Amino acid sequence: MIVALTLAAVSATAAEHQVKMLNNGKDGTMVFEPSFLKIAKGDTVKFVKGDPSHNSAAVVVPAGATAWKGKMDEEFSVKLDQEGVYVYVCDPHKLMAMAGVIQVGKATNLDDAKKESDKLAKTFVMNKDRLAKALAQAQ
Repeated sequence: MIVALTLAAVSATAAEHQVKMLNNGKDGTMVFEPSFLKIAKGDTVKFVKGDPSHNSAAVVVPAGATAWKGKMDEEFSVKLDQEGVYVYVCDPHKLMAMAGVIQVGKATNLDDAKKESDKLAKTFVMNKDRLAKALAQAQ
């Protein structure tokens, strides 16, 4: 009985956050809004289709976490249970720096996320500092 009540209390406190996939937003063209999101362990992130031809695919995840890859033009949700920093991109617009960062709890893998993000940013043809700006918000 106590275990059931504890599980119910934990699931009742988990939140759902939304990230929009957009052609144009406050940070320019081909963006996720928000580009940085800090959430609690166990929360869910819903990727919302704001414009066509976008997806979300994790390219950096903490040790022990599972990467995701959403289908093109489909909204989907991912529950994040592993603490750390996640970096994701829109596959067709990755070169345009359509990337975002989610911090779940403590930024346990921040140094690794920064190294991998620096490599990724070298492939961008525009907005080369966008990912670094989002990642700079992680602590």
